[in-house]
Order: sequence, then C-alpha cells, then structure tokens
Amino acid sequence: MTTQSLPQPEFSRNMRLIGHSDQGGKPDGVQVMVHRGYAYIGHMVSQGFSIVDVRDTKNPRPAGFVAAPPGTWNVHLQAHDDLLLVINARDLFADVRFADEKVYYTRSVSETVKGTQQRGWSAGVRIFDISTPDQPKEIGFLGLEGIGVHRIWYVGGRWAYVSALIDGYSDYIFLTIDLADPRQPQVAGRWWLPGMHTAGGEKPDWPEGKRYALHHAIISGDTAYASWRDGGLTLLDIKDRTAPQLISHRNWSPPFGGGTHTALPLPDRDLLIVLDEAVLDNQEDGEKLIWVFDVREPSSPVSISTFPQPDERDYVSKGAHFGPHNLHENRPGSFISSTLIFATYQNAGVRAYDISNPYQPKETGALVPAAPAKMMDTRPGRPQVIQSCDVFVDAQGIIYSTDYNGGLSIIEYLG
Repeated sequence: MTTQSLPQPEFSRNMRLIGHSDQGGKPDGVQVMVHRGYAYIGHMVSQGFSIVDVRDTKNPRPAGFVAAPPGTWNVHLQAHDDLLLVINARDLFADVRFADEKVYYTRSVSETVKGTQQRGWSAGVRIFDISTPDQPKEIGFLGLEGIGVHRIWYVGGRWAYVSALIDGYSDYIFLTIDLADPRQPQVAGRWWLPGMHTAGGEKPDWPEGKRYALHHAIISGDTAYASWRDGGLTLLDIKDRTAPQLISHRNWSPPFGGGTHTALPLPDRDLLIVLDEAVLDNQEDGEKLIWVFDVREPSSPVSISTFPQPDERDYVSKGAHFGPHNLHENRPGSFISSTLIFATYQNAGVRAYDISNPYQPKETGALVPAAPAKMMDTRPGRPQVIQSCDVFVDAQGIIYSTDYNGGLSIIEYLG
C-alpha cells in the first residue's frame, strides 16, 4: 500500500496517518490489542475477531478471522504472553429491541431482554493459546449463565477481571476470574452496586432512564478502579480476590450525564483519569468529559480538572456520537506514560493530551479519520460518520484506532 492510497483524514494536528486496514473486509472494529506484531480486533457486527499483521505498520495485512459461536458478540479481548481472552456475550445490536440505541443505554439490559425463551448465544470467556500469533487455538472456556461478558482486564498471571451480566442481576457486575489453570477458569469473587442483585430481592434506587452497569475495571496492585456507566466510579479493595470490598464510590450523574466508561490509574502520581462515554447522537445525553481525579486518599477521590474538548469545528452537529469513548490503558508491554494520555472522541477522532500539570490538561495532537467507505452497522438510520472507538498505543508510540465501520487506522504521533 502506498501512502497515496490511504484514506485522507478529515483533520490532523501533530499526528499522521501511516497505515490503514479494512481488516480483511470486516472493517467494524471495537477493542484492539497489538501483541508481538499482530493486532487482535473484536467486531461489533461481524461475529468473531480478526487478526491483522502490523509488523510493517505502513502495510498492515489481514492474517485471519476466528468466528464467534452463533448469535455471539466478541467485541472485547485481551492479549498477554501466550494467552488471548475473548468475551462471549449475546449480540445485543442484532436484537431488534436494541435498534434504537437509547434502549441499550438508558435501561437495564436484563429488563429489555427478559422473556427470551431460546438461548441462542454463548456466554462467558473463550481462552486461546496464541504462542503462534496468527493461529489462535482455543484451550479453555469459562461458561456463564446469562447475557455474558462485556469486557475483560487481563495483564498476565493468575487473575482476570470481567464485567458480566449473569442470571439474577439487573446488569453487568464485577467478577474476578481464577486462571491458575487457563484450561479450567473459575469465577472466584463478585461485587455489584446495591440494588443490582434482583434475585436477592434488591430493588434499584436509581432514577428511571439511568443504567447502572459495570463497563469494566482497571486493576493496579490490589485496587480495582471500576466504571459503572450512570452509576459512577468505585474503588474496590481486591486483596482477597474472592471477596472484593468497597473503598469509595463517587457518582456525578446527575447533574452530569453519566456513561462512566474507563478509569485509568496513574499510580506514580496518585491520579486517576476517568472518562465518561458519549452514547447518544448529537450530544443528546449532554456534554461528556474526561476528568482528572486526585486519589492520594483512596477513600475520598476528588476531581481536580477536565480535559479540553475538541473545538476546531462544530462536532455536535456533525452527526453520530461526539464525545469521549476510550483511553489507551497503559498495559504492560504497551506505551506507558503518566503524563501523555490518548483518547478516542468518536466523531472527533483520536486525541493526545499532556497532563504534566494535572490542573491544566492540554491537547497536544489529534487525527480525525475519513468517513467510513461503507456502513457495517446494521441498525437503521446510523449516519455514515467516523466513530473512533478504541485506541491502543504500542511500545514504540504507534497509535492503533478502530471504528465501528471504518477499519483500523495506524497513526504516528508527532508531538
């Protein structure tokens, strides 16, 4: 592929598009992990996950596709050492009841799907051996009763951490998974926000139209930093992996619009970067922000600043979602920084921020990819607008970003 054939970005500052892939004709991407020169990409529509050889970042090549079981989402995945963990959950966006996005984001998922008789999907986590990176071999499966797993945190060792919607709960809760034997993973512990355990007689006490559900947790040491969509942020003590304990809970929705998605700890600075996801078109769910919290006293996290919003054009009226979605998560083996933060901003592309002064974050780079060549999202009326979804930065500082329709963008940061 020559540079001339790259799709022309709509906007760039301090960033340059160096490679692009349609992921073997399946350009719908959600989470991306780059490991040993290969990108593993979960899909939103194409049920399964793709492998792209990115050893030559300017000339990425499709290297395989692994199909999901029928009716099953593989939107998120995690790679470390010789293991790849892939979520299995019911493909909710293939369900007509979720054709209107609002239904997914503003009420309990189990409420919407109750009464489903047929179990036509796989729920849990599939575990693959990726010692040969482009030939994953399934070696284990954690099966769960319910909708399944949304997202995983796994960076090697014995423990993995997932958000799972299992029978008896209103929405996704926190589970710790014991991988002492990856061929036979076991659930070890669980934690949920009060009101979510419907089978235990708990009743939600949150407002109508709010969705309390764990998006995922990032683990640092013995603390899980967990994001609960409209339920805000919790810090959990997981010294005992079988019995997580609450350290603190903060929720700023209302007055803000909720959607808390990612909480990235910067342990060397006692800071936590917390991102609220924009989930409705044209900012119908209000302005969403990326917050800086001071967590030197874990029992009392305090917000000290917010990141600046992209403002080189009117993104609110551009169509689709405008606002934060995901952060690069400083995983072992990837680019790790406690001053340079990368985020996706959906219709405003990929952004870089300098937080050397945590009270005054500054944007230091941006790239807004071209509109997708074709639409993969099958939900009616979705606009043909870039929705930069996930971002992964490798140890060399190369940025990889997915889109629901637009393929994989490989970006060089020039800041």
